[in-house]
Amino acid sequence: MKGFTDKISPLEHHISFNKLLKQYDEMAQSEDSYLASKANYIVNAQAPYPELREGFTDISLLEKHKEVIQIILQDLFSSVLTTNEIKTASTPYTNITFNSSKRFERILEAAGQNYEPEIRNQEEEVSYIMACVVILNFYYGFNLDFKRPFFYDIPDANGVMRHYRILYNADFIEILPKSTPLKITQKDVDELLENIDNVELWKEKIPPNSFISKGFVISNMFDVTAEHSISEIKSNLIVNDKSGGNFIKGVENTFKSLFGLPNMRIGFAVYNSKDEQFERVSVNGIDSFILQKKKVETCNESLCKASYSKLIDQNRFFVISDVEKYYKLSGGMPPYKGLHDQKIKSALLAPIAKDGRLLGVLELVSDKANDLNSVNAKKLEDVIPYIVSAVLRSLEEEENLIDAVIQNECTSVHSSVYWKFKEEAKRFILEDQEGLQPSFREIVFDEVYPLYGQTDIKDSSQARNTAIQRDLMIQLSEINSVLSEAWEKNKLPIYEELIFRVNNHIDDIKEVLHTNSEQAVFDFVNDEINPVFAHLKKSSKYYQDLLLSYESKIDMGTGSYYDHRKNYDESVTLINKKLAAVIDKKQEEAQKMYPHYFERYKTDGVEHNMYIGDSITGAREFDLLYLSNLRLWQLQVMCEMENKHYALKSKLQVQLDVASLILVYNGSLSIRFRMDEKRFDVDGTYNARYEIIKKRIDKSYIKGTNQRLTQPGKIAIVYSQKKDELEYLRYIKFLKSKGYFDGKVEIVELEGLQGVSGLKAIRASVCYNPNNEKGKTYSYNDLLDELKA
Repeated sequence: MKGFTDKISPLEHHISFNKLLKQYDEMAQSEDSYLASKANYIVNAQAPYPELREGFTDISLLEKHKEVIQIILQDLFSSVLTTNEIKTASTPYTNITFNSSKRFERILEAAGQNYEPEIRNQEEEVSYIMACVVILNFYYGFNLDFKRPFFYDIPDANGVMRHYRILYNADFIEILPKSTPLKITQKDVDELLENIDNVELWKEKIPPNSFISKGFVISNMFDVTAEHSISEIKSNLIVNDKSGGNFIKGVENTFKSLFGLPNMRIGFAVYNSKDEQFERVSVNGIDSFILQKKKVETCNESLCKASYSKLIDQNRFFVISDVEKYYKLSGGMPPYKGLHDQKIKSALLAPIAKDGRLLGVLELVSDKANDLNSVNAKKLEDVIPYIVSAVLRSLEEEENLIDAVIQNECTSVHSSVYWKFKEEAKRFILEDQEGLQPSFREIVFDEVYPLYGQTDIKDSSQARNTAIQRDLMIQLSEINSVLSEAWEKNKLPIYEELIFRVNNHIDDIKEVLHTNSEQAVFDFVNDEINPVFAHLKKSSKYYQDLLLSYESKIDMGTGSYYDHRKNYDESVTLINKKLAAVIDKKQEEAQKMYPHYFERYKTDGVEHNMYIGDSITGAREFDLLYLSNLRLWQLQVMCEMENKHYALKSKLQVQLDVASLILVYNGSLSIRFRMDEKRFDVDGTYNARYEIIKKRIDKSYIKGTNQRLTQPGKIAIVYSQKKDELEYLRYIKFLKSKGYFDGKVEIVELEGLQGVSGLKAIRASVCYNPNNEKGKTYSYNDLLDELKA
């Protein structure tokens, strides 16, 4: 048996029967001879053992005086009720029990040899304060509410955890001071109540071991397993984190307690009303015994007519108390066959439905026949409403997650401007709740400075056309070979006519690929050649082998020869991926320097837009120094993107070059979020000039020449103001010292674009063997030092 707890407490526990014996002293003087005789018998039995009145801390005396203690407590532990009541005598708020009822003893025996129960919620700090409250109430006379439920968690013989609530009868306890106690005023109590977490303060007012708890309590216990299980199920269902199997495991253990079945397992299948099918839950650890290993299955394939009617049509429980029996009677129909194959002996399928709308099916199964039946199925009725609420919330959360993914992947709002959208959304929701029928106002940022850059794949259209041309030539040549074999063997004029048309297509695309050439060849092959080839395959084994070689080279996705185009597409994709990764990673660092709007998108290369200004950052003060810093950062990152491509080029299937360009806009403008396009665009007619330049600048030529502005190996910086030219020449000089440029710089004038004239450009040659460490970036202070120079 355990001794007294070693926890620090203001109470020193002394086991004593004095208060109860005093009642028997009075009863011994009763005129009722039976009561007097009984009381005298109890008092005389105790008389040789004064320690039972005086009190003791040596708990070995409980065993020594066991028989006498049973005599003293006989009225409190009726022999008539001992097999029904769960009762014991104990010291308050400890795990020391004695003189237990027969039923409590059987509960402990079932739990295992030498099992000793422990009160569940007994934290040391809380226990100290609880004991202090008892002293304040019983000794000092204050009226503080200290009632708190306590529980024993004790497993039964099957290992199923059962829960017992403890109710204390403290009629036989005395609270006595060990010496002169400290004076406690209402002011002291108020201070203690304001500092419920400050255990040291409580110890100061009521020191450890300053009082004696003399006596014992009667612990009456009640089996609250069902209520506790329902509460636990509710708590588990409220938890939002269902990312792993812990959620289902917790619920499963609680269901075992609720039903008293240690071998029970639970599963769940989602019902898709649109497709009338069951679907597996996309959470690790949640199985479905209906679906087994399948991800989806139609309800007709998963259920028989009876189970379909109960679950789908009536939304009522479907109980299979003996799977083996019904498996044989049904001839192996579902769901009996699936359950039988999983060695399940009994099952309870419970529909989770709301207002006639089936959401899913909760599956309880056991490996023992009749464990689950129509009687204990009633237990589910108390928890189904909470499961329905949890499923509805999960579906709503899934919808929100889907919306979030769509927004993030397709129409994301950049973090720098999210605050503005959030403010507008809050206003919209508030006005909607007030019944004002609000509209979502347009988001506009005024006086922001734009930066634009692109690293474009050079001559990508020509490279794509060359790849298409080569693929079509190869495919048409292969077709020609097959048709020539057919003509030689059969001499059918139709084969000769098809050969003639194939050769015409080859001649048409040999020199130049027209806009409609690819579609024309695709339609010709699909409509004219494929039916002939299908006929040839049926005619002989020879043609089957011949056409098998041809078809092995045809891509199933495009229905045509796809080799050079595949190499081109993969090369473009790889370039875009690597270049985008560089600027995305560097952008995280740039945001820490000063927040700004950033968007990046892939075409044949990577383009990016940035806007910086006071209206975007809101609270943080803006200075043109941050614009200059972002321009320098952009130029540095463009050099790093060029270097990334240079390192990648040798690994490409198609040796594609890139050319980089930066557009410098002198002045601020306004941008507006276009709701229909889900993107920002410049606002107003005056600012539209900037967008026109962006769209046309990469196609511009150097004035008086046939030379394109953008060239591989050079970064072109387009501007219109002299001060911008001087600013960027300074940046180039700085970055040359860092190994980004090789010093070859030229200033050129551009041919006038439609509606735009007077543009100039700096072309600086990139150094592809930088002397800086790989991946090194320059600190904010480095960049600012250069700007201040």
